[in-house]
Amino acid sequence: MGDYEVTQYPSLLRSEHMTLVQLFCPIDVAHATVEALGELERIQFKDLNPDVNPFQRTYAERRLRFLTQQIASQGIHIRPASETLALLSGRSGPQALDDLDTRLSESESRVQAMNTSFENLEKRALELEEARQVLRDTERFFLEAQGGRGAPGDYRASFEQGEMEAPLLGDVEHAGPAGGAGDAAAGGFELEFVAGTIDRSRMATFERVLWRVLRGNLYMNSAEIADDVLPVPSTMQGTSDSAGGEEKRLRKNAFVIFAHGQDLLDKIRKIAESMGATLFAIDSSSDKRSDKLREVTSRIEDLHSVLYNTNQTRRAELLKIADSISAWWALVRKEKVVFATLNMWQWDQGRKTLVAEGWVPTRDIPQVQAALRRASENAGTSVSALLHELRTTKTPPTFHRTNKFTEGFQNIIDAYGIGSYQEVNPGLFTVITFPFLFAVMFGDIGHGALMMLSALVLIMLEKKFGKKGMGSEILDTFYFGRYIIFLMGAFAIYTGIMYNDIFSLSLRLGPSQWHWPDEGSAGKAVEAIQTSSRYWIGLDPGWHGAENALIFTNSLKMKMSIVLGVLHMSFAICLQVLNHLHFNRPELIWAEFLPQILFMESIFGYLVVCIVYKWSVDWEAAGRNPPNLLNMLIQMFLSPGNVNPDDQLYRGQAFVQVFLLLLALVCVPWMLCTRPYLEYREMHKIKEQGYHGIQNGENGAHATDDETDTDGEGAHQGHAVAMTEEAEEEGHDLGEVIIHQVIHTIEFCLGCISNTASYLRLWALSLAHAQLSEVLWNMTIENAFGFEGVLAVVMLVFLFAMWFVLTIAILCVMEGLSAFLHALRLHWVEFNSKFFIGAGTAFDPLTFEGTDEIPEGVI
Repeated sequence: MGDYEVTQYPSLLRSEHMTLVQLFCPIDVAHATVEALGELERIQFKDLNPDVNPFQRTYAERRLRFLTQQIASQGIHIRPASETLALLSGRSGPQALDDLDTRLSESESRVQAMNTSFENLEKRALELEEARQVLRDTERFFLEAQGGRGAPGDYRASFEQGEMEAPLLGDVEHAGPAGGAGDAAAGGFELEFVAGTIDRSRMATFERVLWRVLRGNLYMNSAEIADDVLPVPSTMQGTSDSAGGEEKRLRKNAFVIFAHGQDLLDKIRKIAESMGATLFAIDSSSDKRSDKLREVTSRIEDLHSVLYNTNQTRRAELLKIADSISAWWALVRKEKVVFATLNMWQWDQGRKTLVAEGWVPTRDIPQVQAALRRASENAGTSVSALLHELRTTKTPPTFHRTNKFTEGFQNIIDAYGIGSYQEVNPGLFTVITFPFLFAVMFGDIGHGALMMLSALVLIMLEKKFGKKGMGSEILDTFYFGRYIIFLMGAFAIYTGIMYNDIFSLSLRLGPSQWHWPDEGSAGKAVEAIQTSSRYWIGLDPGWHGAENALIFTNSLKMKMSIVLGVLHMSFAICLQVLNHLHFNRPELIWAEFLPQILFMESIFGYLVVCIVYKWSVDWEAAGRNPPNLLNMLIQMFLSPGNVNPDDQLYRGQAFVQVFLLLLALVCVPWMLCTRPYLEYREMHKIKEQGYHGIQNGENGAHATDDETDTDGEGAHQGHAVAMTEEAEEEGHDLGEVIIHQVIHTIEFCLGCISNTASYLRLWALSLAHAQLSEVLWNMTIENAFGFEGVLAVVMLVFLFAMWFVLTIAILCVMEGLSAFLHALRLHWVEFNSKFFIGAGTAFDPLTFEGTDEIPEGVI
């Protein structure tokens, strides 16, 4: 690789030439070296320690994640990293990370302490609010039971009272104590009851369990607590109800259960606690309940004040953290990348230095060396890392140097597959062919102008958004493909001129070839008269509105799609020659390229020539109808050598077709046999020279280095030993080569037919786009011209707005997306499959890009 001469300008035709380099780095400047190389983004390190666990500063990330989520929960704005870069000036390395970890630990402790205090206060506030609701509902129950002004409709009794209308406690006379909970207002009768709250969804189950366990020896009343009364703790505010996705609310019921005897009361309490109920000690005395209610209300007010102050203190702490947390994230994520890279380096005990290996674009080696010198200067030492170029047979990664214009087109190819190292890159040709094939399906001057103008707006906003995009996933798709959209719109304008189509209307930029007579018979078709003039560009506007216009454009676009498809695939096959010459395999030119191009051109190239010849002949002057080319191609295979005189296209057609058919048949065994023969000859040549693979015994496994050194018998017999990387990875098997070539030959022959038919999508989508545009015009704006007066103006404005919205939504966006996907398929399948292998690995250099952003999923 050292013999490679770097050209002055990089080319997109092939991937960059890569060099495997070795770094010897003193441990004192290792951190600064990784930082400098990460900023350069031009070296991909190899992992020399695959068994070492990657660096993970989990506790620092955990604390940052916790603080970020706390800030987001409070709705506090986080300063972007671009505004906090000053906080990181001169701060890097393990010492900065340890200092940051100490600060994060202190901040986390303070916030957690305030969170714990706030949560405890919220729980206490909830308990007090439940107690207040139970006191109020119990008071209303006693008023109802004693015949007071209660609200019977608010309660649900546990049994039917039938026709009893007397108050529950109205006729109660003085009685002895029953081990109760207090004195009734009516006398000395002591009531025994249990009061509390329970989740509303468990209320029905709670009643059934009590009824069965106590065998009906109880009296129970319950009332629903309003949903907006109970405060929801902050730990539950992020969740939502399973029913409708609404904000979480506490839905509980207050209950009062009367029973006789301490044993029954104990059972009730145990059952209530087991079902998650909250019990409160409520006195049966009305005065004591009133005093308790006032006390609880006062404590709730005090608690709300404490909650507010606690939340403000926590918010002030989080506001201070939010000013610098973006910088903290950037530091931690950057250091994580640095230490993960250092884990890929190897410690050389003999030299007392770190050793690293990596791939570098050859033309960027001087920049890497300059970065190493800067790293030593930043570390305050005169000793810098040494760079040494290595020779290797290993396949380097693939790196295409792109700019903001070519990046989008290269991404289209990379989505199909990363190109093999130094093979011809389809991305260079995609810059032109992709927008052109798109425009063939989308040809319209107006629609292309709208698309180009929208892309031009995105291009003008480059300085504002830069590489980060517009912040929306959908908008970013259009933003990063702005140059692709711009060229698609420009080519759509060109094909629209060729089709003479602008919003389904035509342009008359010169005299037409056809002249319509001024008078015509009613009910009879009027035929245009052909003149001597010719329309100078594109489709003649005289065809617009004619009854046979669809037949004419249908035939024209169908043949045009075949011509473009065959030219596109033929060009792809010719690109094989560049690969064969570059990789020093000239024999594959006659073994693969020649039979493939001859097979393609003898059938479909011949069809293209016939199409062009048919267009060039004046069949009206010849006095006969033009032959059907599709039937001609079918008869070429079904009855070779026989051509109907009425369908003859030119003289000697039968001989030419027989010759081309035989040539195509010869190309099949040519493709099938030559490549395996060359492989067999190469293997036989190696064996004759005395080379053989290193094997261990009969199983054919490769021997180890120790076995190779100790076993010298083969060397004494005069056999040299050669081992390449390819031999290590995969041995030559003639059977596999033959099977692969059979599959490749069948795929190519059948693919020529199916791929050519696939290009008919150019005709189909172009025709559909034109017809849809015409229908939209006829159903909207054209109808507005039938009105008069003020109504005409109103309808014109309304229908124009309707037409414009539908044009953007359907014809530009939906139809544009459809044409984009079809053009993508034509490049991935029909074009790339003819020469592009796409079996490489992408160049993944060390970079700090994205480390200044908060990771996804944190907020």
